[in-house]
Amino acid sequence: MKNRFQDLTSIDFYQNRKQVKWLLVLVSLLIGAGSIWYTNSLVEELRERERRQIELLSSALEYAASTAENLTFINQEIIQQNYSIPIIMVDPNGNPFEYRNIIFKKNATAQDSAKTLEVELIEMKEEYEPILLEEADIHVYYRNSELLLNLKYYPYIQLAVILIFGALAYALFNQSKIAEQNRVWAGLTKETAHQLGTPIASLMAWIDYLRNSPVWEENKEIITEMDKDVVKLRMVTERFSSIGSKPVIQAENLYQIIEETISYLRPRISTKVELIIKADSQDLDAMMNKPLFEWVVENICKNAVDAMKGKGKITLELLQDSDKFVIIDITDTGKGMEKKMYRRVFNPGFSTKQRGWGLGLTLAKRIIESYHGGKIYVKSSEVGVGTTFRIILHSTREGAEQFVTEGILEY
Repeated sequence: MKNRFQDLTSIDFYQNRKQVKWLLVLVSLLIGAGSIWYTNSLVEELRERERRQIELLSSALEYAASTAENLTFINQEIIQQNYSIPIIMVDPNGNPFEYRNIIFKKNATAQDSAKTLEVELIEMKEEYEPILLEEADIHVYYRNSELLLNLKYYPYIQLAVILIFGALAYALFNQSKIAEQNRVWAGLTKETAHQLGTPIASLMAWIDYLRNSPVWEENKEIITEMDKDVVKLRMVTERFSSIGSKPVIQAENLYQIIEETISYLRPRISTKVELIIKADSQDLDAMMNKPLFEWVVENICKNAVDAMKGKGKITLELLQDSDKFVIIDITDTGKGMEKKMYRRVFNPGFSTKQRGWGLGLTLAKRIIESYHGGKIYVKSSEVGVGTTFRIILHSTREGAEQFVTEGILEY
């Protein structure tokens, strides 16, 4: 029993949440189907009981019509005790002459009442065959009582109410969970930025000291690269500080930023990886937050390097799609992926690396879509050939502001 409980608690429900959702839906449908089946069984039993009651009533009426004895008991205990089942008795000419449990409009005229009886009689004829009182040549028509009708449709109404309530509860719970995750995410990143501030300031001071020391001339190249890394650390700190806060979005030269990012990456990745930039124009502008956008490009390129195992080609193609959008296609010659993985690669915790946290592409999606009002997705991929990620950004401030107010990328 203990081992079974451990197996259950060890299941990664987040990674398998799609399967869990479908399982819950299946269980809900089974419960709903069971409820409907059981209720229908009760309806059938009650319908048969009502039919027997009408047959008994008809027999009592027929007996009363054929005898001159005192029939007070039959009249009071059988005929008059029908308070629920609507019935209409019709003479040999097809005219209603007696009825019970028929609801008429308030202050109805004789003509209105006759019309109501006519409509009710048509419905009764469609629902059940009449019971014939042979002695008097009278037909007794009836239909299901209101109780039976309510019981028949109750499980469907109940199921609909449960589904609506469940959907609302799920939506509220999901929003609450997302809001909580966002607060934790923002708090963690800001605290990380705060903790990085002190050692970065210290490293900057040491680099200044080395520049003014006798070792500068002999180690100029090394100290310069160290300075670049410290500047990069400062940029990373700025990126972490920006998470959870509204970043400053402004027009930037897209080609220049991509070139700066690639220039920084080249000496820090495998020399067997070729980085290529293609552009319609070097004057493409895009609305962005520079530190955060560079972070996205770095994450995708580093993932591409891992996918190629340190050997291959990464092509960054910059396109002017229209006067509203610019496109960045990042293509690698790595191992590629199946189509069913296109969406999963952006899920938190998804990683094909043994030591990966699976947050790089999640961060990229959050930065592009939540902060820039853009779009990022897997454009295409083929196993053994490579993958292309597409990023779409607004090229005008109006487009970016429209997303912030409406939450929609019209593309």
